[in-house]
Amino acid sequence: MGRGIGIWGAFAVVHASLAWICLGLPGTGIGELAVGLPLGDVTLVYRPWIERALSGGPVVGVTTGWVYPVAAILPMLAAMGFGPDAYGPVWLALVTLFNSAAFALLLGSRPTRRRQAAAWWWLAFTALLGPIALARIDSITVPIAIVAVLLVGRHPFVAGVVLAVATWMKVWPAALVGALLVSARSRLSILLAGVATSAVIASVVVLLGGWRHLFAFVTEQTGRGLQIEAPVSTAYLWMVSARVPGTAIYYDQSILTFQVAGPGIEAAIAVMTPLLVVAVAGTVCVGLLAVQRGASELRLFPSLALALVLVLIVVNKVGSPQFQTWLIAPVIAGILWRGRAFAWPAGIALALAALTQLLYPYLYGWLLSAAPGMVAVLTLRNIGLCVLLGWALFDVWRAGRSARQSSSSAASSRSTLAVSSPE
Repeated sequence: MGRGIGIWGAFAVVHASLAWICLGLPGTGIGELAVGLPLGDVTLVYRPWIERALSGGPVVGVTTGWVYPVAAILPMLAAMGFGPDAYGPVWLALVTLFNSAAFALLLGSRPTRRRQAAAWWWLAFTALLGPIALARIDSITVPIAIVAVLLVGRHPFVAGVVLAVATWMKVWPAALVGALLVSARSRLSILLAGVATSAVIASVVVLLGGWRHLFAFVTEQTGRGLQIEAPVSTAYLWMVSARVPGTAIYYDQSILTFQVAGPGIEAAIAVMTPLLVVAVAGTVCVGLLAVQRGASELRLFPSLALALVLVLIVVNKVGSPQFQTWLIAPVIAGILWRGRAFAWPAGIALALAALTQLLYPYLYGWLLSAAPGMVAVLTLRNIGLCVLLGWALFDVWRAGRSARQSSSSAASSRSTLAVSSPE
């Protein structure tokens, strides 16, 4: 009982503290005036989208193109439940509610050591990442993805539905879907659930007349430039810092983000999307090879999921700070089903979260001016992402090799992704 109270007390402290930062430190006002505007996307972007839709204007994702999949409008609409003035606090309450549901499922009625370790790690990661952990649409999809991962062993079809809904809010949970389709014995149920859920969502959009914009979230991203935090932009940031002629940081009004300009930038932009496709396909092939060699679900899924998530982060034109939240679900899976074998990636992820909070929101202005110290912090963070990706890929390959060499691989392959499996 005491341990339960302690961990839930820590949950409350972390979420209350980050919400307090999001809503404004003393003397800086409420909501939109907090240091670094951590809640800026919520109150300055999401809220106007919903206000325009409710006043008879364009409905993003339905009557006009949108950078997000269409289901992202649901939590944004829900946050308007108490009116526009309360939009920020209600959003934070909504995220906290989703997190608490996933947290309760993670702990279960009788928390094992691994469950408690995973829960404490999640809280530490959230605290180290800072207010951005609660202040984007990603904050809604993360607990949904965690729930799906926890359900997949006993209820694969339900997990497939949940992951499909999350993917129609933000694309990144597709990495978890891909890892499950490669590693899980219940892949057919997961696939059918995803297809059925996607068909329902697409049908609703078509009935509302939005078929032209159903996949606009893909086309809206193809022509964008290189965001300053993306790993590919690191070299350009150093050139801006060194005041190399022809390099600059600028704000793209259409996509609402800071991007870099410099020599060869158009070629870099053009190559990133094909490179991402190749990197994802290559990672999936490594996973398939591990399965062919006898790697078990429990052994393979966490590292393959982590590798696919990291590919989406590292080989990307965008590098928003909230992308770090994508690491939470696969690391939790690793702690639950791999235990101490996942200590290194879990520790590296905590360091990446802390470095990201240094970058955003408090000192972001220094990064926008390409201050050498902040560019160095960003460089270290991006190198860390690449190191973690390397570890995950090696672990996927090693899963297949060790399964092939081990005399117990046949018994190991009969394991299932069950919530009750961790001790």
